[in-house]
Order: sequence, then structure tokens, then C-alpha cells
Amino acid sequence: MKIVLLGYMASGKSSIGKRLSKKLSMKFLDLDDYIIEKEGMSISKIFELKGEVYFRNIESKYLKEILDKEEEFILALGGGTPCYASNMDTINNADTISIYLQGSTPTMIERLIRKKAKRPLIASLGDDKIPEFVAKHLFERRPYYEKAKTIVKIDGKTKKEVAKELVSLLN
Repeated sequence: MKIVLLGYMASGKSSIGKRLSKKLSMKFLDLDDYIIEKEGMSISKIFELKGEVYFRNIESKYLKEILDKEEEFILALGGGTPCYASNMDTINNADTISIYLQGSTPTMIERLIRKKAKRPLIASLGDDKIPEFVAKHLFERRPYYEKAKTIVKIDGKTKKEVAKELVSLLN
């Protein structure tokens, strides 16, 4: 079983993925961490030094590399991964269970304002600018996210509750 978690930033892909990996006794991989390890620099450093086009190309390359592995795993994608280089087709054609952790716009805004210091993409935005940024992003990305084989709503749920829901869904 290869489980791919996708969704907007702060939807809980990594933290829920880690919980899920413990519950299902499966290896957990985070695409961003994999890229950092392979490239020897942070994602923000890659963007700064080599640009977004370079990043999206290697992101797609490393995604394929992971999906080609024989082992079972749970993979957390970056928020933008599904939206580039026909990555969603690659994921859905790779014998995976793709799961969109879907949060409403208000939920994602609230989570991001709370944790914006940890998010380079929005750290410099004023709290008043985040709602428009998130709404625009979600509008653009939703069609890609909704190509996932399964959609799980996360609004009003703890990470523990979402992980539990995923375990029963997968068993």
C-alpha cells in the first residue's frame, strides 16, 4: 500500500502522516524532507538560489523516484506538488491511495495565521493579507487537489481524529 497525503499548507499532511505511519506500522516520507536531503539545502534556499521552475522540476523528479519504490509507505506532499507537471496523474497512475485533507478556507486561514512564523511563503504577510492569499490559492489549487481518489474533511477535527478516521477508512 502506498498512501499519498495532499492538501494545502497547514492541512496536517506531515503530522497526520506521522500518526498514521505509527498506527499502520508503515514508513513515513515527507517529499520536502526528501528534496532537502537530496539537494543538500532547504526548500527556501532552493527557491532563492535556483528559482521555482528548478524546484518544481526536481520536485516532480523526486516524487516519481519515491513512487517507483517497491516498499509500502505514507507520503506527505508539499502543498503545491499536485498542481505542477501532471503530478496528480503520476500519483493516481502509480497504484496509490491519494487522500486530499480538505480544509475550508476559514479553517486554513485560522491555522495559517496561528502558525505563520513557520511558513516562509506567508511569514512576511500581515494577518490582514492572509485571507485573500489563502482564498486565491485554494481557488487555484482545488481542482488539482480534488483529483485525489479520496477526500477527507478536516474542519473541526483534531489531527488525532483525522488519523483515526483514515485508519478506519484504509482498513
